[in-house]
Amino acid sequence: MNTEERQLAEMLHRVTPEPPRQVTVEDVAYRLASEPRLGREPRPRRGFSWPGFLRGGHGWTPVLAALSVFVVAGASAGIATVATSQHSHAPAPGDGTPPSTASAPTTASPSSSAPSAPAGTSLRIANGMWGAGLINRQSFGQGSLTGGGDSLYAAGDGSLARIDPATGAILQTTPYSPPVFSRPVVVGNTVWVVWSYSGGDIVLRGYDARTLAQVASVPVPAIGGVAGQARGVLAAGPDGQLYVAAGDTVAAVDPAAGHVTHRTYLTAGRASSVAVSPDGSKPASGAGNLVATAGGVWGTTGTGMSEWAWFAPGGDLSSSFRVSQGTGAGLDSVPVYSGGAVWIGGSHELVCASPVTGRAMAHTPIPTDRGVLEYFGSVTVLSSGHAYALYRDQAAPLAGVASLTPPAACSGS
Repeated sequence: MNTEERQLAEMLHRVTPEPPRQVTVEDVAYRLASEPRLGREPRPRRGFSWPGFLRGGHGWTPVLAALSVFVVAGASAGIATVATSQHSHAPAPGDGTPPSTASAPTTASPSSSAPSAPAGTSLRIANGMWGAGLINRQSFGQGSLTGGGDSLYAAGDGSLARIDPATGAILQTTPYSPPVFSRPVVVGNTVWVVWSYSGGDIVLRGYDARTLAQVASVPVPAIGGVAGQARGVLAAGPDGQLYVAAGDTVAAVDPAAGHVTHRTYLTAGRASSVAVSPDGSKPASGAGNLVATAGGVWGTTGTGMSEWAWFAPGGDLSSSFRVSQGTGAGLDSVPVYSGGAVWIGGSHELVCASPVTGRAMAHTPIPTDRGVLEYFGSVTVLSSGHAYALYRDQAAPLAGVASLTPPAACSGS
């Protein structure tokens, strides 16, 4: 090996990366570009030789510098590709979105088969019937959804929650475990719930509608003891009073004063549910779940797959008729009066009915998910006109609050 070849070999050795220092692409390019010219022409050799390739002098130096950058960069990219393939086994998404090059810890979702949606957007559910979209995935108790002002309220997982209807976000919570199936009731700026319901003792609690801080507690003695199969035991009248199924009586409570103002005694049996019509007429009480409207009284009959919603004009049970099969497989849906209509949900169909005639104004079948029931219930219409319901899909599984866009007929327009 002559002097020029030895110098070139030493130069190539110097640009070769050696631990512990990593040689960058810029190092290689700089060294090749700044290396001094060889002092003399080399002796001719057979075949290819680096000195022969360099015989062009300075004219080749920029080309080699650029070439070295390309080769080293390409090699670096190849190494990076190999390294990445050793740590990421996930294929590219089917929609063509490039896979992430950085790994991140994952957390378990509520359901591995449940679809996802970007935060702040609703997830299309039940084939989009009535524009159904899930706005959150919090599991709440059946029939516990209600609304007031610009908020939704529901009970579940040991707490009463205030929900933002625009995003589905949980804004506030307070500890609460319903002792009986009954929706919260909003009167003015207070959310009322049944806190205790057993024996001869009933306790109502009131919470600030914005902060959910407790603001009131009212004991309501149950004359003769509470009914064993009570549901829907709390209602509010247009006069702002609360009405409670309290044993052999229906007790009227002044929420501002915090005490019982009067009682209506029943002629037979114990009150297991109570309802007050929007026109302020005498409250209705009876077995099962009741909703009173200007035209009459609504209720449910039967159990499980055979449960039906009925309407009795003027409260006359002898002239009552079935409106809709609203429930099934143990999924309860009490008729609800909200937004000027009566709503009947469940697992068969979703109905909005006239509060005066009891006739359905619009209805839609509730589809199944791969043969498994989907459920809508506890429909609530806010003052904004937007409708919401509790939703459950047992096949996904998926549950939460759903937004709805019912037909115009449901608003009477």
